[in-house]
Amino acid sequence: GFDMGGTSTDVSRFDGSYEYEFETRKAGVRLVTPMLAISTVAAGGGSICKFDGTKLTVGPESAGANPGPACYGRGGPLTVTDVNFFLGRIVAERFPFHLNHPAVERQLAELASRVQKITGEKLSLSDLAEGLLAIANSNMVRAIRGVSIAKGADPANYVLVSFGGAAAQHACAVARDLGMKQILNHPDAGILSAYGIGQADVTRHAAQGRSQLIDESDFNEIATIFSELEETPLAELLAEGIAREKTSIHRSLDLRYKGTDVPLNVRFQSKPETLAKFEQLHQQQFGYVPQNTPLELVALRIEAVGETAEPLPPTTRCPPKKIHPKSHAACRLSGQDLQVPRFDRADLTSGSTFVGPALVSDAHSTIVIEPGWQGEILSGGELLLTDTTSISQKQLTASDAVLLEIFNHLFAGIAEQMGHVLRRTALSVNVKERLDYSCAIFTATGELVANAPHVPVHLGAMGATVRAVLAENPMLAPGDVYVSNDPYQGGSHLPDITVVTPVHDPTTQELLFFTACRAHHAEIGGVRPGSMPPSSRVLGEEGVLISNFALIRKGVSRENELRELLLQAPYPTRRVEENLADLRAQVAANQQGARDWLALVERYSLSAVQEKMRDIQVAATTKVRQALAKFEMQTRSFTDYLESADGTSIPITVKFAFHPTPTSPAATIDFTGSGQVVDGNLNANPAIVSAAVMYVLRLLVEEDLPLNEGALRAVEIILPPGLLNPPPGATPAESPAVAAGNVETSQRVVDVLLGALGIAAASQGTMNNLLFGNDEFGYYETVCGGSGATPAGPGASAVQVHMTNTRSTDPEILERRLPVRLWEFSIRRGSGGKGKHQGGDGITRRLEFLAPLELSLITQRRGPHPPYGMKGGEPGQLGRNRLQHADGRKIELSGICELSVKSGDVLTIETPGGGGFGVP
Repeated sequence: GFDMGGTSTDVSRFDGSYEYEFETRKAGVRLVTPMLAISTVAAGGGSICKFDGTKLTVGPESAGANPGPACYGRGGPLTVTDVNFFLGRIVAERFPFHLNHPAVERQLAELASRVQKITGEKLSLSDLAEGLLAIANSNMVRAIRGVSIAKGADPANYVLVSFGGAAAQHACAVARDLGMKQILNHPDAGILSAYGIGQADVTRHAAQGRSQLIDESDFNEIATIFSELEETPLAELLAEGIAREKTSIHRSLDLRYKGTDVPLNVRFQSKPETLAKFEQLHQQQFGYVPQNTPLELVALRIEAVGETAEPLPPTTRCPPKKIHPKSHAACRLSGQDLQVPRFDRADLTSGSTFVGPALVSDAHSTIVIEPGWQGEILSGGELLLTDTTSISQKQLTASDAVLLEIFNHLFAGIAEQMGHVLRRTALSVNVKERLDYSCAIFTATGELVANAPHVPVHLGAMGATVRAVLAENPMLAPGDVYVSNDPYQGGSHLPDITVVTPVHDPTTQELLFFTACRAHHAEIGGVRPGSMPPSSRVLGEEGVLISNFALIRKGVSRENELRELLLQAPYPTRRVEENLADLRAQVAANQQGARDWLALVERYSLSAVQEKMRDIQVAATTKVRQALAKFEMQTRSFTDYLESADGTSIPITVKFAFHPTPTSPAATIDFTGSGQVVDGNLNANPAIVSAAVMYVLRLLVEEDLPLNEGALRAVEIILPPGLLNPPPGATPAESPAVAAGNVETSQRVVDVLLGALGIAAASQGTMNNLLFGNDEFGYYETVCGGSGATPAGPGASAVQVHMTNTRSTDPEILERRLPVRLWEFSIRRGSGGKGKHQGGDGITRRLEFLAPLELSLITQRRGPHPPYGMKGGEPGQLGRNRLQHADGRKIELSGICELSVKSGDVLTIETPGGGGFGVP
């Protein structure tokens, strides 16, 4: 269901495990509290409608309750509520106060005038209003589809429940775009949240951890434990005055496959029934059921429910009786100005039926029934709407500025759904917990079109990998899937493995586009666990090289050949099954993207989709050119340094063009003078540099610009051979090492660009790469720090910055899966640079090792070059790495180092703060 009140839309979903548990080691106290995961979409009634220079947008800014929408007459901005009012989708006389129509008309006229002035496109006020409404609907569709697919559910298989003051004006359009055939609207839908709180049952919970294999569990013993466990919550209900006959007890188990982290909650029944239900849920949510994998019983749960209100009678359909409207109202629907039937909900009785278009007004809302929908009143007064049309190809009649934003949501939504599938079906902590992956869509020539907000260093570089696959395999066939991690073929470093799927026209077999995703595999071989050896000198020492390998050829899997490649290399992977499991998840993510993209083509036509792909790239070029024009022909230079053995410098000169032509670069970004290839692994290939440049160009654009290849068309990058353009050798044993170039040098490229442009002080400038493991596993994580301050405000503390966008592993999962204990994870107060605006603080992370392990650190900003301040701001503090041995001895560790640790040794990482901006 979705709730659309006056100012926001909340898309709620049940989060599988209905409660989270927090445990404090000191007090030994356990807090269990029920929680509901909510995804909030900034597309409610108060969302502000505006034009950003290339496209129309709705939200995320909101007018709020005060001043509220323009129609409230208090000087508020144009909002979604105003658009609905202007189009006749709100029955104004049922509103609790007078609505100001001239104020809305004036603001729509001003917006239309701005669109015409910039684009030359003349829009009627009605067309503009309908376009803004379509954009708001696309926001909601993207969110609902995203949270559904994340749980393995197709929205088309469900009924849409709309509630809140404004949801009923959008429900038909949203449901149709989601492929949902029915909508249910309760008589009290406008106030359903408040009504529901008043009617809610009282619940009490109890849980007991078990942590044992299900094969070793006695279900008779479990039933006895449940009987004891339910006594306390039941007594609490009775103490509240709830009669015993009004209570019910629900018993359930948390189960998971051994080696995985996410339990599923299933009802406690007989052992065969419980296990069958668990497998069904696992298949639905994660897309597979592991074979020959032990099942763990994690916890027993009790939910005691006390009824506080009379149960609602079952709702049924009633014998139909056609009802005739008492009046009609002017309403614009699907580009037509109509006089539509208007019904008062109080006049509708059980069995009343009617067809759209129509309006139904009640005390709290107006329900818009669009053409093709049939309404009927159920026995409980609910309105059930059914779509009687078949989805056909949609005609694109809206404004270009409207369609650009709608397709922006459609394209980005596909990439987001790919990410949901990848995370849901992957096995590794690195993908499921740290979210170290990225998904995107590319043209048939390998240019980035759309992506989800994943990891910038992946997204900007992936296009080069897709183009390398295409160049080496120009006759790609339907059913092909390629895998590559080759840094000299568009990859970043060996742990980042990209899966590329060409998508062909089902009828003509023409190559239409590519889906691709890149995931960091925490182990891919090499001389050290974690596949990022600090002391590597050549690529072959960093792991297994996979260069444009056909994992699936014309639909036939070659997984066995890939397994052999992973195990027969000079330094083979230590976790081949985990590698293959995550690669299967990447293939599944690409297939999801391909299905969604082909469905988009079927709905809108291939020519329309390809046209909008081009338009979105052109819009990115235009916005970047506009942002660069603000620098007014200046030439800017800046130099920063890496902490390599020779203190390699990265100078940059940015020259802004004077009145560039539409095809000439608006700026030249020149890295001439940067260091030579280093005798280490800080070398970064051109794809990484392009990714960093694309990211900074995106920062210059203040609007919500999709990151795509069009941004790079506005600039020229000069990249001489050397540190940022290392030449490959004939073999991996002869090619320069690059493991740290992707994670560390990419951050420094961002720093020098921001320094040259003067728009922000330096952030921590490192990913603080921590790796440890043994012959059986490798673990990898990046550690957050401080971001740099800007003219607009202070830097953020304890965040991943710039080229990385990953999570920290959950402490409980970290400690359960690995032989470590996390003693401290805190903000390093005062480590941000002072300034008019303070730099963000770094963090302190303290880990104890519980077994002998191999430890690797690849970190920067440990000295002598701290994160710089800007415009008189002071630099952030340098980072620091220390190891305390089990016998009490303490040693300082260098930024890049590798060593063996023993049980009881404690590592402390203090990450750098960001620089300050402006004189303190």
